[in-house]
Amino acid sequence: MKNFIIWLTMTIVMTAPLYSYSNNLTAQKERVLIVLTSHSKLGNTGKRTGFWLPELTHPYYEFKSAGYHVDIASPQGGMAPLDAKAFDEPDEYHQDFLNDADLMSKVMRTIPLPSVNPNDYAAIFFSGGSGPMWDFPDNKDVKRIAAAIYQNNGVVSAVCHGTAALINITLATGDYLVKGKRIAAVTREEEVDIGQLEIIPFLLKDKFVERGATHIKAKAWSENIVLDGRLMTGQNPASAKKLSQEVIKYLNNK
Repeated sequence: MKNFIIWLTMTIVMTAPLYSYSNNLTAQKERVLIVLTSHSKLGNTGKRTGFWLPELTHPYYEFKSAGYHVDIASPQGGMAPLDAKAFDEPDEYHQDFLNDADLMSKVMRTIPLPSVNPNDYAAIFFSGGSGPMWDFPDNKDVKRIAAAIYQNNGVVSAVCHGTAALINITLATGDYLVKGKRIAAVTREEEVDIGQLEIIPFLLKDKFVERGATHIKAKAWSENIVLDGRLMTGQNPASAKKLSQEVIKYLNNK
């Protein structure tokens, strides 16, 4: 079934109109950037990983419904790897994604982060899946773009493993973005549940504590959103929709 879904997705995307990034941008308040991982290897296991589909589709459709233009980027650009395990779990947006040639085209042709101008965006949303644990923390463009958006009074948000993007972001003051902030992120218990505790390069909680942040956790797999000013985070896939709604609420009231 997985192979069929992947084949169907690629067939639809390859017949879709080419998605391209335009420099003729709409006003800043109308544009949000979602960042997906480019990393597809699950450590040294020989297994595949990537981004977690509901952590893209839930915020994407919330932003679109609220009238925001959504661009999708990744560290390397081009096709972002989709973790096919997501299709094992029923989700209200799986079929929408399979029917949405425009969104799938954006996923197949993500904007490379080096080409992104942070001044074009009111908010950035780092999606999860296990891949971000390897290619988000030390990526210079992840750090450059997020710091600039935050210092431009924009929103920096991340969900689940996507919060790995926040670990090494520094501001003009030299301080870590997360210093003194409250953060939600995937927990040790959740890593154990999915059998990744010995695979991932580090525990997110440990890194955030090292950076001077406070990790706020809830029961495993339950919705948990932590808002600390314009830094907004969610613990797991169940938190993705609510997190995007909080970003929208802030932008609409700005």
